[in-house]
Amino acid sequence: MTDRLTSASRFLAYVLRHRPDAVDLTLDEGGWVDVEVLLAALARHGSPVTRQVLADLVAGTDKQRFELHAGRIRAAQGHSIAVDLRLEPVVPPPLLYHGTVARHLPGIRADGLRARGRTHVHLSVDRETATAVGARRGDPVVLTVDAAGMHRHGFVFYRAVSGVWLTDHVLPGWIGEPA
Repeated sequence: MTDRLTSASRFLAYVLRHRPDAVDLTLDEGGWVDVEVLLAALARHGSPVTRQVLADLVAGTDKQRFELHAGRIRAAQGHSIAVDLRLEPVVPPPLLYHGTVARHLPGIRADGLRARGRTHVHLSVDRETATAVGARRGDPVVLTVDAAGMHRHGFVFYRAVSGVWLTDHVLPGWIGEPA
């Protein structure tokens, strides 16, 4: 992805996940906004995005941050604002992974994985993705989560269209040693 697309993707994720008010937008309860309304708001606030760039962001990113449906767009996951993504609970694979850095391990060992400022804890289906996530903050540490055990004990999992696995909280006892 070019620097221009990366910058546009990050700003769009910021607006649709965290701060729609930064460009005077209001999302519906599912996090959706009309594409025309979004493009006009971005232009009014000095961050114009063309329809083609928007299409490239939706179709061409490996992170699949956005969903486009019936002339509307939303962030696929990662919200810090209340939205109902209307995801159905699904049975997770036996193991999921979480990428972090060593400085966060004491808190994780004490409290588990918490959503913090987001609506869900994000987990990956493979070590490679978790490693890439952790590497954004420094030298990555990958934790293994016993998702099957959690599910058997009533914890609920969702899978976003991007492939990211979501749950409300992972207690310390369900987290294995760093891989």
